[in-house]
Amino acid sequence: MRKFYILFLTVFMGCQLKDNPELNKEVTEILSREKGTFAVAFKDLQTGETLFINEREIFHAASTMKTPVMIEVFHQAREGRFSLNDSVVLKNEFHSIVDQSVFSLSAADDSEQELYKHLGEKRTIDALMYDMIISSSNLATNMIIELVDASKVTQTMRGLGAYDIQVLRGVEDNKAYEKGMNNVTTAYDLMILFEAIANHELVSEEASERMEKILLDQRFNEIIPAHLPSEVKVAHKTGNIAGVQHDSGIVILPDGRKYVLVLLSKDLEDEDYAINAMAEVSKKIYEHILKE
Repeated sequence: MRKFYILFLTVFMGCQLKDNPELNKEVTEILSREKGTFAVAFKDLQTGETLFINEREIFHAASTMKTPVMIEVFHQAREGRFSLNDSVVLKNEFHSIVDQSVFSLSAADDSEQELYKHLGEKRTIDALMYDMIISSSNLATNMIIELVDASKVTQTMRGLGAYDIQVLRGVEDNKAYEKGMNNVTTAYDLMILFEAIANHELVSEEASERMEKILLDQRFNEIIPAHLPSEVKVAHKTGNIAGVQHDSGIVILPDGRKYVLVLLSKDLEDEDYAINAMAEVSKKIYEHILKE
């Protein structure tokens, strides 16, 4: 039996919500096949049913932090600090939060490489934000974080009740990484954000609808959507680094019902097996919803 660490919490936002013991057992059995630490946060937005496993455990956020950054972009645009149609010049020079020394990103290490061919040209904030989410562009991410300020992202998260998400910096700041100065999250906090987006209550109804549409265009679909029928839509954001695989988002059924699912992992021995196990969990929860 592979090692599996879990903690349980049944209180959400100060209220007791339904937690299905059978579903909990089935999900736990799937994840227990893999060595690593897993977290699950699920909420049915119609019934209020939840499933929590390790939902308060702290994880390296990897690219899941790009969802909070997107939220901050819409927040600041609503405040009038800029328009999403404003343009910025593409560059590849950023400053470490450790000592302000300059570092650059490698196109070979980025999941989106086209932007690197256009340095010195202009792109709209909206276009960069879109690339940051759907193709997880690190170059776009660092430019957006420089625009909105990482500390303001974290401050906005606190105002939303996401008390453990922390956005300190952009991507590939190796000096910060070596000092353990990383962006972190919990499954619980990401659930709060996606629930607000799904209910069209985050920033504004229009902004929430736009965020959901962007997330629906996600190009990396190996976890939550992997074993779901094609007619089921998933508005989500993934994240991964060595030994870490995450997915988080909103699952939208053909009849309009929605649920939020966050799957986080770390200390993985075999990432491919873990990805498949989390995809199985997603399918199991979907099948559970269909029975309701």
